[in-house]
Amino acid sequence: QVQLVESGGGLVQAGGSLRLSCAATGSIFNINAMGWYRQAPGKQRELVAVISSGSGTNYADSVKGRFTISRDNAKNTVYLQMNSLKPEDTAVYYCNADISEYASTWRLRVYWGQGTQVTVSS
Repeated sequence: QVQLVESGGGLVQAGGSLRLSCAATGSIFNINAMGWYRQAPGKQRELVAVISSGSGTNYADSVKGRFTISRDNAKNTVYLQMNSLKPEDTAVYYCNADISEYASTWRLRVYWGQGTQVTVSS
């Protein structure tokens, strides 16, 4: 019964900040990579940032220098700190994680959060 629970979305003015959180719950044996994606209306879902189990990170060029992804393994949680927000950052943000469960520790499956709306006004 693994699921990802997101929080932290909302409405913010351009130049403002938001911090998204995503906590994995359930019978979790291991979490490998975790990441954030976003999807704006009429557009494809795109990678925003990803963080490996060793805390290596990668960012989309559009958010580099403004967003920071981090994780707290003790809490099974990934964060996305978003600073200097722009209207073009407006989208539904989805977290994801590669997770193995106790029932099948050899198998990593991709899980997605339900999405949280981020709206940046000009």
